[in-house]
Amino acid sequence: MAVHEEQRDAGAPGDEAPGADTSFASVTPDAARRLLLGAVEAFAERGFHATTTRDIASRAGMSPAALYIHYRTKEELLHQISRVGHERSVEVLRDALAVEGDCADRLAAAVASFVRWHAENHTTARVVQYELAALGEEHYAEILQLRRHSEEMLRNLLEEGARTGEFTVTDLRGTTRAVMSLCVDVARWYGPSTRRAPEEIGALHAELVLRMVGRG
Repeated sequence: MAVHEEQRDAGAPGDEAPGADTSFASVTPDAARRLLLGAVEAFAERGFHATTTRDIASRAGMSPAALYIHYRTKEELLHQISRVGHERSVEVLRDALAVEGDCADRLAAAVASFVRWHAENHTTARVVQYELAALGEEHYAEILQLRRHSEEMLRNLLEEGARTGEFTVTDLRGTTRAVMSLCVDVARWYGPSTRRAPEEIGALHAELVLRMVGRG
């Protein structure tokens, strides 16, 4: 009975709202993806603890019973959102760091791309970056590893630049965290009413970070 109800509520594949985060495009079936997108909206608007499974199902255009076919708990939804979001942000950084050029060129590309992703997908990024405390212990540890991977990629580049004399970095760990914080905090304040485009904000942050490491 629940399966038929889910099929009736599911709608056509790919009917998410315009501008929906394409990071979840590979999630199947369609109903599972729509539930993730509904959870993203609800968590970003109300916070994890204030959001109910009924609210999530409603945003996905489904019944509450249909949610449990795909996700056992609300925390499992948050885990999937966090995993997909962090994997995507790692991919964004990895691709940007692979550009040709010196350390400054690669750092600027990485920061600009990382910031742009957090602005363009600010709703998802807000959940990914600021609802981690609601994850269970095992899931939190998994996501923390992905976060550390992002930090490690930036730290390695800063270390390389300091070693070759391109950067002036006296506190490698602290500078890495400062760069990460500057990038991810965009998700906290960016919104539809923000006048600057994500590309502009990315370029500005890249310039600020280069100044931070003595290349401004």
